[in-house]
Amino acid sequence: MPTKPRIPRERILEEAFGLVREKGADALTARNLAGRIGCSTQPILYHFADMKELEQAVYQRADAFHTGYILNIGPEEHPLLQIGMNYIRFAAEEPQLFRFLFQTDHFAGRSLEQLVSAPAAAPLIEQFALDGDKERAGHRLLMLFVWVHGYACLSAGNKLAADPDELKALLTELFLKLEG
Repeated sequence: MPTKPRIPRERILEEAFGLVREKGADALTARNLAGRIGCSTQPILYHFADMKELEQAVYQRADAFHTGYILNIGPEEHPLLQIGMNYIRFAAEEPQLFRFLFQTDHFAGRSLEQLVSAPAAAPLIEQFALDGDKERAGHRLLMLFVWVHGYACLSAGNKLAADPDELKALLTELFLKLEG
């Protein structure tokens, strides 16, 4: 009877997520991960057929983390404004995860419309359906994504200093146009 692995899949996934979060996608190798965990590469390849499978699992974990981060909104301001600000803040505070999620080939061959209609975008569509119109919510999400993603890329890649008041004013102007 084969021995039961001592290192659970969940721990490997969390350590891989931590590795990408700290050092970036290029650091995600079986050897680096095994060194971080303090084991051989065997437990990693026991739970994941190959590194591509592990990378995909880490991507899903990072995507869920990102969604939770940007949807952490309170009652004090307009929800779309908070989502936009959180998206930009995420890029500044979690640049390695931002690059992994949005500046690798995970979106290869997809259109913006496909991204908005993906199941992972459903929680955002709910927030953007201010008037109950999900089609219009998708358009609002696209417009916000294009605007804040550009700013976030500058923040994650170039450490652009963001003035929160200026960003809020610009996003508020954008929302007035989207809602009008």
